[in-house]
Amino acid sequence: MIDGVRVGAVAGIPVRVHWSVALLAWLLSWGLATVLLPEQAPGAAPAAYWAAGLLAALALFGSLLAHELAHALVARRAGMRVEQITLWLLGGVAHLHDDAPDPRTEARVAGSGPLVSIVLAAVAGAGALALQATGGAALLVTVATWLAGINAALAVFNLLPGAPLDGGRLLRAWLWRRTGDRERATVGAGRAGRVLGLGLVAVGAAEVVAQGDLGGLWRVLLGWFLHSAAQGEITGARTARRLAGVRVGEVMTPDPVTVPSWLTVAGFFGDHAQRHRHATFPVVAFDGTVDGLLAVTDTLRVPAALRDRTRVRAIATPIARVPTARSDELLVDVLARQRVAPSRRVLVIDDGRLVGIVAPGDLARAAVLGEVRGAAPAPAADRPRPADRESVAAGR
Repeated sequence: MIDGVRVGAVAGIPVRVHWSVALLAWLLSWGLATVLLPEQAPGAAPAAYWAAGLLAALALFGSLLAHELAHALVARRAGMRVEQITLWLLGGVAHLHDDAPDPRTEARVAGSGPLVSIVLAAVAGAGALALQATGGAALLVTVATWLAGINAALAVFNLLPGAPLDGGRLLRAWLWRRTGDRERATVGAGRAGRVLGLGLVAVGAAEVVAQGDLGGLWRVLLGWFLHSAAQGEITGARTARRLAGVRVGEVMTPDPVTVPSWLTVAGFFGDHAQRHRHATFPVVAFDGTVDGLLAVTDTLRVPAALRDRTRVRAIATPIARVPTARSDELLVDVLARQRVAPSRRVLVIDDGRLVGIVAPGDLARAAVLGEVRGAAPAPAADRPRPADRESVAAGR
Protein backbone atom coordinates (compact mmCIF):
# COMPACT_ATOMS: atom_id res chain seq x y z
CA MET A 1 0.00 0.00 0.00
CA ILE A 2 1.06 3.60 -0.62
CA ASP A 3 0.87 5.08 2.87
CA GLY A 4 0.97 8.72 3.88
CA VAL A 5 0.00 11.33 6.44
CA ARG A 6 -3.67 12.13 6.86
CA VAL A 7 -4.33 15.77 6.03
CA GLY A 8 -8.12 15.82 6.32
CA ALA A 9 -11.25 14.46 4.69
CA VAL A 10 -13.46 15.41 1.75
CA ALA A 11 -17.11 14.30 1.76
CA GLY A 12 -16.25 12.05 4.68
CA ILE A 13 -13.43 10.32 2.76
CA PRO A 14 -10.00 10.48 4.46
CA VAL A 15 -7.26 12.09 2.37
CA ARG A 16 -3.63 11.13 2.92
CA VAL A 17 -0.50 12.65 1.37
CA HIS A 18 2.68 10.64 0.79
CA TRP A 19 6.03 12.33 1.47
CA SER A 20 6.91 12.08 -2.24
CA VAL A 21 4.31 14.78 -2.96
CA ALA A 22 6.71 17.34 -1.47
CA LEU A 23 9.39 16.18 -3.91
CA LEU A 24 7.00 16.41 -6.85
CA ALA A 25 5.84 19.87 -5.74
CA TRP A 26 9.43 21.11 -5.65
CA LEU A 27 10.28 19.60 -9.05
CA LEU A 28 7.19 21.10 -10.66
CA SER A 29 7.69 24.51 -9.07
CA TRP A 30 11.37 24.53 -10.05
CA GLY A 31 10.66 23.53 -13.65
CA LEU A 32 7.91 26.10 -14.05
CA ALA A 33 9.75 28.92 -12.28
CA THR A 34 13.06 28.47 -14.09
CA VAL A 35 12.05 27.29 -17.55
CA LEU A 36 8.44 27.47 -18.70
CA LEU A 37 7.21 30.68 -17.06
CA PRO A 38 10.26 32.83 -17.94
CA GLU A 39 9.96 31.67 -21.56
CA GLN A 40 6.21 32.24 -21.85
CA ALA A 41 5.90 35.34 -19.65
CA PRO A 42 9.27 37.19 -19.65
CA GLY A 43 10.00 40.25 -17.56
CA ALA A 44 8.63 39.20 -14.16
CA ALA A 45 10.60 39.02 -10.93
CA PRO A 46 12.09 35.64 -9.87
CA ALA A 47 9.88 35.63 -6.77
CA ALA A 48 6.80 36.01 -8.98
CA TYR A 49 7.86 33.03 -11.09
CA TRP A 50 8.33 30.86 -7.99
CA ALA A 51 5.02 31.96 -6.52
CA ALA A 52 3.24 31.17 -9.80
CA GLY A 53 5.05 27.83 -10.06
CA LEU A 54 4.00 26.85 -6.54
CA LEU A 55 0.42 27.94 -7.27
CA ALA A 56 0.38 25.78 -10.40
CA ALA A 57 1.75 22.77 -8.51
CA LEU A 58 -0.89 23.12 -5.79
CA ALA A 59 -3.60 23.48 -8.44
CA LEU A 60 -2.37 20.25 -10.05
CA PHE A 61 -2.63 18.40 -6.74
CA GLY A 62 -6.15 19.78 -6.40
CA SER A 63 -6.92 18.41 -9.86
CA LEU A 64 -5.57 14.98 -8.90
CA LEU A 65 -7.67 15.02 -5.75
CA ALA A 66 -10.78 15.92 -7.78
CA HIS A 67 -10.01 13.06 -10.19
CA GLU A 68 -9.75 10.51 -7.37
CA LEU A 69 -12.71 11.98 -5.51
CA ALA A 70 -14.84 11.39 -8.59
CA HIS A 71 -13.91 7.68 -8.52
CA ALA A 72 -14.64 7.50 -4.80
CA LEU A 73 -18.00 9.29 -4.88
CA VAL A 74 -19.33 7.30 -7.85
CA ALA A 75 -18.19 4.08 -6.18
CA ARG A 76 -19.79 5.03 -2.87
CA ARG A 77 -23.05 5.91 -4.61
CA ALA A 78 -23.01 2.41 -6.13
CA GLY A 79 -22.77 0.90 -2.65
CA MET A 80 -19.03 0.26 -2.66
CA ARG A 81 -17.06 1.12 0.47
CA VAL A 82 -14.29 3.72 0.13
CA GLU A 83 -11.30 3.50 2.47
CA GLN A 84 -9.34 6.64 1.60
CA ILE A 85 -7.62 8.70 -1.09
CA THR A 86 -3.84 8.96 -1.21
CA LEU A 87 -1.78 11.44 -3.24
CA TRP A 88 1.78 10.43 -4.08
CA LEU A 89 4.64 10.92 -6.54
CA LEU A 90 2.90 9.34 -9.54
CA GLY A 91 -0.56 10.81 -8.97
CA GLY A 92 -3.35 9.56 -6.77
CA VAL A 93 -5.07 6.40 -5.58
CA ALA A 94 -8.67 5.93 -4.49
CA HIS A 95 -8.67 2.88 -2.22
CA LEU A 96 -11.93 0.99 -2.60
CA HIS A 97 -12.81 -1.73 -0.13
CA ASP A 98 -14.98 -3.61 -2.64
CA ASP A 99 -14.86 -4.49 -6.29
CA ALA A 100 -17.59 -3.34 -8.66
CA PRO A 101 -20.61 -5.67 -8.60
CA ASP A 102 -21.10 -5.60 -12.38
CA PRO A 103 -19.43 -4.35 -15.60
CA ARG A 104 -21.66 -1.28 -15.85
CA THR A 105 -20.67 -0.04 -12.39
CA GLU A 106 -17.03 -0.80 -13.17
CA ALA A 107 -17.21 1.38 -16.28
CA ARG A 108 -18.97 4.23 -14.47
CA VAL A 109 -16.44 4.30 -11.64
CA ALA A 110 -13.49 4.08 -14.04
CA GLY A 111 -14.77 6.72 -16.44
CA SER A 112 -15.63 9.31 -13.79
CA GLY A 113 -12.02 10.29 -13.09
CA PRO A 114 -10.95 11.08 -16.68
CA LEU A 115 -14.27 12.87 -17.21
CA VAL A 116 -13.49 15.22 -14.30
CA SER A 117 -9.98 15.80 -15.70
CA ILE A 118 -11.45 16.72 -19.08
CA VAL A 119 -13.87 19.15 -17.43
CA LEU A 120 -11.04 20.73 -15.44
CA ALA A 121 -8.98 21.06 -18.61
CA ALA A 122 -11.86 22.82 -20.34
CA VAL A 123 -12.41 25.16 -17.39
CA ALA A 124 -8.71 26.05 -17.18
CA GLY A 125 -8.54 26.56 -20.94
CA ALA A 126 -11.57 28.83 -20.88
CA GLY A 127 -10.03 30.76 -18.00
CA ALA A 128 -6.80 31.24 -19.95
CA LEU A 129 -8.71 32.56 -22.97
CA ALA A 130 -10.77 34.90 -20.79
CA LEU A 131 -7.66 36.28 -19.06
CA GLN A 132 -5.94 36.79 -22.39
CA ALA A 133 -8.94 38.56 -23.87
CA THR A 134 -9.25 40.92 -20.91
CA GLY A 135 -5.55 41.73 -20.69
CA GLY A 136 -4.85 39.59 -17.64
CA ALA A 137 -1.35 39.04 -16.32
CA ALA A 138 0.80 36.92 -18.62
CA LEU A 139 1.88 34.75 -15.69
CA LEU A 140 -1.72 33.81 -14.86
CA VAL A 141 -2.49 33.12 -18.52
CA THR A 142 0.52 30.80 -18.72
CA VAL A 143 -0.41 28.98 -15.51
CA ALA A 144 -4.01 28.49 -16.64
CA THR A 145 -2.84 27.24 -20.05
CA TRP A 146 -0.43 24.80 -18.39
CA LEU A 147 -3.18 23.50 -16.11
CA ALA A 148 -5.45 22.96 -19.09
CA GLY A 149 -2.75 21.01 -20.89
CA ILE A 150 -1.71 18.89 -17.91
CA ASN A 151 -5.31 17.93 -17.08
CA ALA A 152 -5.95 17.00 -20.69
CA ALA A 153 -2.76 14.93 -20.69
CA LEU A 154 -3.83 13.21 -17.46
CA ALA A 155 -7.20 12.32 -18.97
CA VAL A 156 -5.64 10.92 -22.15
CA PHE A 157 -2.93 9.00 -20.31
CA ASN A 158 -5.35 7.47 -17.82
CA LEU A 159 -7.59 6.32 -20.67
CA LEU A 160 -4.83 4.13 -22.15
CA PRO A 161 -6.20 0.56 -22.19
CA GLY A 162 -4.14 -1.19 -19.57
CA ALA A 163 -4.52 -1.94 -15.86
CA PRO A 164 -4.23 -0.29 -13.42
CA LEU A 165 -5.11 2.85 -15.39
CA ASP A 166 -8.73 3.93 -15.79
CA GLY A 167 -8.58 2.82 -19.41
CA GLY A 168 -7.61 -0.61 -18.13
CA ARG A 169 -10.68 -0.60 -15.88
CA LEU A 170 -12.83 0.28 -18.89
CA LEU A 171 -11.19 -2.53 -20.85
CA ARG A 172 -11.86 -4.89 -17.95
CA ALA A 173 -15.51 -3.84 -17.86
CA TRP A 174 -15.84 -4.50 -21.59
CA LEU A 175 -14.14 -7.91 -21.35
CA TRP A 176 -16.21 -8.78 -18.30
CA ARG A 177 -19.44 -7.92 -20.09
CA ARG A 178 -18.37 -9.80 -23.20
CA THR A 179 -17.16 -12.99 -21.48
CA GLY A 180 -19.17 -12.94 -18.24
CA ASP A 181 -15.97 -13.90 -16.39
CA ARG A 182 -14.54 -11.25 -14.06
CA GLU A 183 -11.29 -13.09 -13.40
CA ARG A 184 -10.63 -13.58 -17.11
CA ALA A 185 -11.37 -9.90 -17.73
CA THR A 186 -8.97 -8.87 -14.94
CA VAL A 187 -6.19 -11.01 -16.36
CA GLY A 188 -6.79 -9.60 -19.85
CA ALA A 189 -6.64 -5.99 -18.64
CA GLY A 190 -3.56 -6.84 -16.58
CA ARG A 191 -1.74 -8.30 -19.57
CA ALA A 192 -2.53 -5.16 -21.55
CA GLY A 193 -1.13 -3.11 -18.66
CA ARG A 194 2.10 -5.12 -18.67
CA VAL A 195 2.57 -4.49 -22.38
CA LEU A 196 1.84 -0.80 -21.90
CA GLY A 197 4.32 -0.58 -19.03
CA LEU A 198 7.08 -2.31 -20.97
CA GLY A 199 6.40 0.01 -23.91
CA LEU A 200 6.85 3.07 -21.71
CA VAL A 201 10.07 1.64 -20.26
CA ALA A 202 11.42 1.03 -23.77
CA VAL A 203 10.49 4.52 -24.99
CA GLY A 204 11.98 6.18 -21.92
CA ALA A 205 15.19 4.16 -22.12
CA ALA A 206 15.55 5.00 -25.82
CA GLU A 207 15.16 8.71 -25.04
CA VAL A 208 17.91 8.52 -22.42
CA VAL A 209 20.35 6.45 -24.51
CA ALA A 210 19.77 7.84 -28.01
CA GLN A 211 18.97 11.47 -27.23
CA GLY A 212 20.50 11.99 -23.81
CA ASP A 213 17.11 13.22 -22.56
CA LEU A 214 16.94 12.55 -18.84
CA GLY A 215 13.20 13.20 -19.02
CA GLY A 216 13.01 9.65 -20.33
CA LEU A 217 13.74 8.44 -16.80
CA TRP A 218 10.26 9.65 -15.83
CA ARG A 219 8.71 7.41 -18.49
CA VAL A 220 10.87 4.51 -17.32
CA LEU A 221 9.57 5.03 -13.78
CA LEU A 222 5.97 5.21 -15.00
CA GLY A 223 6.40 2.11 -17.12
CA TRP A 224 7.98 0.14 -14.31
CA PHE A 225 5.13 1.10 -11.96
CA LEU A 226 2.45 0.19 -14.50
CA HIS A 227 4.06 -3.17 -15.28
CA SER A 228 4.41 -4.04 -11.59
CA ALA A 229 0.87 -2.95 -10.72
CA ALA A 230 -0.58 -4.84 -13.68
CA GLN A 231 1.26 -8.00 -12.66
CA GLY A 232 -0.09 -7.53 -9.15
CA GLU A 233 -3.65 -7.42 -10.49
CA ILE A 234 -3.12 -10.63 -12.47
CA THR A 235 -1.66 -12.35 -9.42
CA GLY A 236 -4.48 -11.06 -7.23
CA ALA A 237 -7.16 -12.37 -9.60
CA ARG A 238 -5.58 -15.80 -9.75
CA THR A 239 -5.08 -15.89 -5.98
CA ALA A 240 -8.74 -15.00 -5.45
CA ARG A 241 -9.74 -17.94 -7.66
CA ARG A 242 -7.52 -20.32 -5.70
CA LEU A 243 -8.85 -19.07 -2.36
CA ALA A 244 -12.51 -19.13 -3.33
CA GLY A 245 -14.60 -20.59 -0.52
CA VAL A 246 -11.71 -20.69 1.97
CA ARG A 247 -12.43 -19.29 5.45
CA VAL A 248 -9.96 -17.23 7.47
CA GLY A 249 -9.95 -19.80 10.27
CA GLU A 250 -8.70 -22.47 7.86
CA VAL A 251 -5.45 -20.67 7.06
CA MET A 252 -4.66 -18.56 10.13
CA THR A 253 -1.91 -19.33 12.61
CA PRO A 254 -3.87 -19.84 15.85
CA ASP A 255 -2.96 -18.35 19.24
CA PRO A 256 -0.13 -16.07 18.09
CA VAL A 257 2.58 -14.91 20.48
CA THR A 258 1.58 -11.53 21.92
CA VAL A 259 3.39 -8.65 23.61
CA PRO A 260 1.95 -6.84 26.66
CA SER A 261 1.30 -3.21 25.82
CA TRP A 262 3.04 -2.04 29.00
CA LEU A 263 6.32 -3.83 28.15
CA THR A 264 9.27 -1.54 27.42
CA VAL A 265 11.27 -1.77 24.21
CA ALA A 266 14.27 -2.91 26.26
CA GLY A 267 12.14 -5.63 27.82
CA PHE A 268 10.95 -6.68 24.38
CA PHE A 269 14.53 -7.05 23.16
CA GLY A 270 15.52 -9.00 26.25
CA ASP A 271 12.58 -11.41 26.13
CA HIS A 272 10.28 -11.73 23.10
CA ALA A 273 12.75 -10.81 20.39
CA GLN A 274 15.19 -13.44 21.63
CA ARG A 275 12.75 -16.28 22.31
CA HIS A 276 10.41 -15.90 19.32
CA ARG A 277 11.64 -15.48 15.78
CA HIS A 278 8.66 -13.54 14.48
CA ALA A 279 8.67 -10.33 12.48
CA THR A 280 5.49 -8.97 14.11
CA PHE A 281 3.68 -9.35 17.42
CA PRO A 282 0.11 -8.40 18.38
CA VAL A 283 0.12 -5.95 21.31
CA VAL A 284 -2.49 -6.63 24.01
CA ALA A 285 -3.69 -4.53 26.97
CA PHE A 286 -4.27 -5.64 30.59
CA ASP A 287 -7.81 -6.78 29.79
CA GLY A 288 -6.73 -8.84 26.80
CA THR A 289 -7.99 -6.43 24.12
CA VAL A 290 -5.72 -5.88 21.15
CA ASP A 291 -4.05 -2.45 21.05
CA GLY A 292 -2.12 -2.84 17.82
CA LEU A 293 0.62 -4.68 15.96
CA LEU A 294 4.33 -4.33 16.70
CA ALA A 295 6.89 -4.96 13.96
CA VAL A 296 10.44 -5.69 15.07
CA THR A 297 11.57 -2.95 12.70
CA ASP A 298 9.44 -0.45 14.67
CA THR A 299 11.77 -0.84 17.62
CA LEU A 300 14.74 0.38 15.58
CA ARG A 301 13.26 3.89 15.58
CA VAL A 302 13.74 4.13 19.36
CA PRO A 303 17.19 5.44 20.46
CA ALA A 304 19.06 3.06 22.73
CA ALA A 305 18.94 5.57 25.60
CA LEU A 306 15.14 5.62 25.53
CA ARG A 307 14.41 1.91 25.15
CA ASP A 308 13.98 1.29 28.88
CA ARG A 309 11.40 4.11 29.12
CA THR A 310 9.43 3.61 25.91
CA ARG A 311 6.42 1.27 25.97
CA VAL A 312 5.76 -0.90 22.96
CA ARG A 313 2.22 0.49 22.65
CA ALA A 314 3.75 3.89 21.84
CA ILE A 315 5.49 2.63 18.70
CA ALA A 316 3.12 -0.14 17.55
CA THR A 317 0.73 0.36 14.63
CA PRO A 318 -2.66 1.21 16.23
CA ILE A 319 -5.37 -1.42 15.88
CA ALA A 320 -7.46 1.03 13.83
CA ARG A 321 -4.83 0.76 11.08
CA VAL A 322 -4.39 -3.00 11.26
CA PRO A 323 -6.63 -5.22 9.12
CA THR A 324 -8.80 -7.51 11.24
CA ALA A 325 -11.19 -10.33 10.43
CA ARG A 326 -13.42 -12.98 11.98
CA SER A 327 -12.42 -16.60 11.65
CA ASP A 328 -15.64 -17.42 9.75
CA GLU A 329 -15.14 -14.76 7.05
CA LEU A 330 -14.22 -15.68 3.49
CA LEU A 331 -10.51 -15.11 2.97
CA VAL A 332 -10.98 -13.28 -0.35
CA ASP A 333 -13.11 -10.70 1.46
CA VAL A 334 -10.19 -9.99 3.78
CA LEU A 335 -7.62 -9.54 0.99
CA ALA A 336 -9.02 -6.10 0.16
CA ARG A 337 -8.68 -5.03 3.78
CA GLN A 338 -5.09 -6.23 3.81
CA ARG A 339 -4.29 -4.37 0.58
CA VAL A 340 -5.29 -0.93 1.89
CA ALA A 341 -3.57 -1.25 5.29
CA PRO A 342 0.06 -0.53 6.22
CA SER A 343 0.46 -4.02 7.70
CA ARG A 344 0.45 -7.18 5.60
CA ARG A 345 -0.72 -9.19 8.61
CA VAL A 346 -4.39 -9.72 9.44
CA LEU A 347 -5.39 -10.17 13.08
CA VAL A 348 -8.24 -12.62 13.59
CA ILE A 349 -10.55 -11.51 16.39
CA ASP A 350 -13.69 -13.37 17.50
CA ASP A 351 -15.96 -11.73 20.08
CA GLY A 352 -13.21 -9.31 21.10
CA ARG A 353 -10.63 -12.06 21.63
CA LEU A 354 -7.51 -12.56 19.52
CA VAL A 355 -7.62 -16.09 18.10
CA GLY A 356 -5.11 -16.00 15.26
CA ILE A 357 -3.04 -14.13 12.72
CA VAL A 358 -2.81 -14.42 8.92
CA ALA A 359 0.63 -13.66 7.47
CA PRO A 360 1.68 -13.51 3.79
CA GLY A 361 3.14 -16.99 4.13
CA ASP A 362 -0.24 -18.33 5.24
CA LEU A 363 -1.86 -16.82 2.15
CA ALA A 364 0.80 -18.25 -0.16
CA ARG A 365 0.41 -21.72 1.36
CA ALA A 366 -3.40 -21.53 1.08
CA ALA A 367 -3.13 -20.45 -2.56
CA VAL A 368 -0.88 -23.40 -3.39
CA LEU A 369 -3.22 -25.83 -1.65
CA GLY A 370 -6.16 -24.28 -3.49
CA GLU A 371 -4.41 -24.85 -6.80
CA VAL A 372 -3.68 -28.44 -5.88
CA ARG A 373 -7.32 -29.02 -4.90
CA GLY A 374 -8.45 -27.44 -8.15
CA ALA A 375 -10.86 -25.16 -6.29
CA ALA A 376 -13.72 -24.07 -8.48
CA PRO A 377 -14.15 -20.30 -8.89
CA ALA A 378 -16.91 -18.80 -6.81
CA PRO A 379 -19.68 -16.81 -8.51
CA ALA A 380 -18.47 -13.40 -9.66
CA ALA A 381 -20.60 -11.53 -7.14
CA ASP A 382 -19.03 -13.53 -4.30
CA ARG A 383 -15.43 -12.82 -5.20
CA PRO A 384 -14.62 -9.21 -4.31
CA ARG A 385 -11.07 -8.16 -5.01
CA PRO A 386 -8.92 -5.18 -4.01
CA ALA A 387 -9.98 -2.31 -6.23
CA ASP A 388 -7.50 0.55 -5.86
CA ARG A 389 -8.08 3.09 -8.61
CA GLU A 390 -4.71 4.32 -9.84
CA SER A 391 -4.21 7.64 -11.59
CA VAL A 392 -0.70 8.43 -12.73
CA ALA A 393 0.53 11.98 -13.25
CA ALA A 394 2.31 12.14 -16.59
CA GLY A 395 4.08 15.37 -15.73
CA ARG A 396 7.26 16.48 -17.44
